[in-house]
Amino acid sequence: MFDRLQAVEDRYERLNELLSDPDIVSDSNKLREYSKEQSDIQEMVDVYRVYKSVKEQLADTRELMEIEKDAEMLEMMKEEFNDLNKQVPELEERLRILLIPKDPNDSKNVIMEIRGAAGGDEANIFAGDLFRMYTRYAETQGWKVDVMEATPNPAGGYKEVILMINGQGAYSKFKYENGAHRVQRVPATESQGRIHTSTATVACLPEVHVEDVEIHEKDIRVDTFASSGAGGQSVNTTMSAVRMTHLPTGVVVSMQDERSQIKNREKAMKILVARVADKHRQEAQAEIDATRKTAVGTGDRSERIRTYNYPQNRVTDHRIGLTIQKLDQIVEGKLDEIIDALILDEQATRLSNLNEDA
Repeated sequence: MFDRLQAVEDRYERLNELLSDPDIVSDSNKLREYSKEQSDIQEMVDVYRVYKSVKEQLADTRELMEIEKDAEMLEMMKEEFNDLNKQVPELEERLRILLIPKDPNDSKNVIMEIRGAAGGDEANIFAGDLFRMYTRYAETQGWKVDVMEATPNPAGGYKEVILMINGQGAYSKFKYENGAHRVQRVPATESQGRIHTSTATVACLPEVHVEDVEIHEKDIRVDTFASSGAGGQSVNTTMSAVRMTHLPTGVVVSMQDERSQIKNREKAMKILVARVADKHRQEAQAEIDATRKTAVGTGDRSERIRTYNYPQNRVTDHRIGLTIQKLDQIVEGKLDEIIDALILDEQATRLSNLNEDA
């Protein structure tokens, strides 16, 4: 482990040199690449340096204790030695976690797609509740939420809503929301007070830039059509709506949220690129999962990941068996307890896999 950590620190020092090189500074692509690489290993290097400092202080204190004659000074040294010694296992555990290979998408923005599924109007109302929950959580993190496309449901909520969530590390938190969410409650329209079960699906895709994915213009078919929606002079009169089809994968994106065809094209392309990249990831992940599955699942949209039980004020995450009696707080966007538990579980699984491979 420590050979790897030393190699990371050596690389960090080399990156410092490269980032001071005038040739690199004048090359925006190289500058961005090296700056990101350095940023990615910054925490690991900082913790490793603290670890080395603690070990050096322990060695120095041990030497002084061997020659110290004054009883009072010796007692103080022993206390200092014990305090330093307690830090060693904590720092080593933190370093093991930092050595776990990171998801390269963790720092990216998120394109989130929420859809009502089984349950008719109640499923769409629940999709609206999830939209509100995620929006509030994003606000607590200081992230910006942009509604890219929305299809409201007449009875409330959304048949579909697509968001762009902009913020450092947004994907690292929202990626755990992939899957089917189930709600159990008495609908407002239910006169007999019976509990209904409905579902909504959530897909969280890391934002991907066009240059990062091999997509050729000849592989995209673009169709334009008249917008349909709630009023406005442009509705059904101008060909502002856009439908993009990626022919090799069959991925289709329709966008009519903006009155401008150009803006609809830009939004559609962002979603198309993210979906194509996600399709490739899903295919690659399927091969990996054939031999090994992590405790938090594969991210398959068909997996029922969580149940929201309103009568009992209970939320259960089925992937890790976590049950919390705080539904009223969670639907207000207080998701940290669930997300932190999922992160810890994934770290434990990856650490176990890392030890097995070592």
